[in-house]
Amino acid sequence: MTETLETMDPTGTWDGDDEVLAALGREGLTYMVWGADWCGDCRGQLPAFAAALEAAGVPDERIERYPVDDDKHGEGVDAYGVEYIPTVVVERAGEEVARFVEEEPEPIAEYLAARIAERDERAQA
Repeated sequence: MTETLETMDPTGTWDGDDEVLAALGREGLTYMVWGADWCGDCRGQLPAFAAALEAAGVPDERIERYPVDDDKHGEGVDAYGVEYIPTVVVERAGEEVARFVEEEPEPIAEYLAARIAERDERAQA
């Protein structure tokens, strides 16, 4: 089993939208990331996401990394229904707020930030 998830090491600096950073950096959010260093999608997407989390000031203790093996087995896979990687689940107080699974039409940071903002807007309405 892979013990590391080096693809979650930020590469470069985030140069995206401040609204994305504001959403990602909201208090109480925990990011759970499933991926693998051997996975092309993970290598292509996770470093930029990690850079966005870093720029948003998300502390390491709120980012949980779950490396999976080449059969996509690993901690939390069954409990969270992870089938594809990368998968990122965002939780607040133990409740799922947003989920990114493998591919979406926009990068992970933008995708999750939009869902976090939508959820918070609905909660305030």
